[in-house]
Amino acid sequence: MKATIITVLILVGFLVAAVWFAVTGWTDIGAESQADISAHGYIAMALGVVLSIVVGGGLMALLFFSARSGHDDVDHEI
Repeated sequence: MKATIITVLILVGFLVAAVWFAVTGWTDIGAESQADISAHGYIAMALGVVLSIVVGGGLMALLFFSARSGHDDVDHEI
């Protein structure tokens, strides 16, 4: 149980660090450039992120389903 808590805390720390780097990088780039992103741009970016996560999750689900259902097993020896 203790190892699980430590692992979760480490992973949450990595997530916080990644979000912090993303936000600081985004604001630093935005402060230096004169390009503004419209509301449509933010919507398109959010949809791209969500759809990428959905596709990745769907492919991982298919991978686990295929592995557990026996479709990847060898039927005969060559």
